Amino acid sequence: MSPVHDQSYRRYGGTRHPLGRAWLIILRNGLRTLSSRKVFLALLLVAWVPFLVRTVQIYAVVTYPQAGQLLPVTAEMFRDFVDFQGLFAFFVTVYAGSGLIASDRRANALQVYLSKPLLRLEYIAGKLGTLMVYLAAVTLLPALLLLVMQAVLAGNIDLHRATPGLVPAVILSSLLRIVIPAIAMLALSSLSNSTRYVAVMYAGLLFVSEALYNVMLFVTASTRVAWVSFSRNLDVLTDAVFRLAPRYETPVVVSFLVLAAVVAVSASVLERRVRGVEIVS
Repeated sequence: MSPVHDQSYRRYGGTRHPLGRAWLIILRNGLRTLSSRKVFLALLLVAWVPFLVRTVQIYAVVTYPQAGQLLPVTAEMFRDFVDFQGLFAFFVTVYAGSGLIASDRRANALQVYLSKPLLRLEYIAGKLGTLMVYLAAVTLLPALLLLVMQAVLAGNIDLHRATPGLVPAVILSSLLRIVIPAIAMLALSSLSNSTRYVAVMYAGLLFVSEALYNVMLFVTASTRVAWVSFSRNLDVLTDAVFRLAPRYETPVVVSFLVLAAVVAVSASVLERRVRGVEIVS
């Protein structure tokens, strides 16, 4: 029989990390996990096709000015680009976001995570950051690069001088399509153990809100009811930040309040559902 060595108390000899940095570990692990999936990488690559198309458009207008009559390079073009990237943001949100918390709940990993010196806020920040990084990769990053390409190909910044709020508008409108869907999806992911069910819930909520808008539009013959649609509210705020003619009659304040309510409800759900001990009500 081997001797029993003394296992009395000894000082920890490892590296001590400052409190508040643990979320970076969750973020890195989430990014590494998703980047290892070929289907997801293919989705990210496809999301950059519109950038290439718009770059060709800018080049054509610079080379052949008469083409600008058919394909004008204006602030409206950048708004339309951001709007279209919202389609890819939807697919990224469903694919990358549905399992962020649901997978941990299915594996009972929340108890493991939150039994460590890890704040609940750090856990949420790490998961939220994972989704936001990839959403930025298909919205904010190509939009900003398109601004750079326009200035480079034109050889001047006349467009930016003519529309001084263009860069902030691109940033703000992209952030709308990053932050709000990410928080909403994370909240839904905390409600179930099934990744597929979460994906269906998110898609269902968006499609139902859009269908409800179409029904109310038919009944009222007015676009003032656009506030009932999640995506239309994003469009209303996007028109406002670009300072372009609104596509809907819904007041900007109403759409802002609706989306703020979505964020508030999502934060409340996360506060209740992300706990180390399951609460049965």
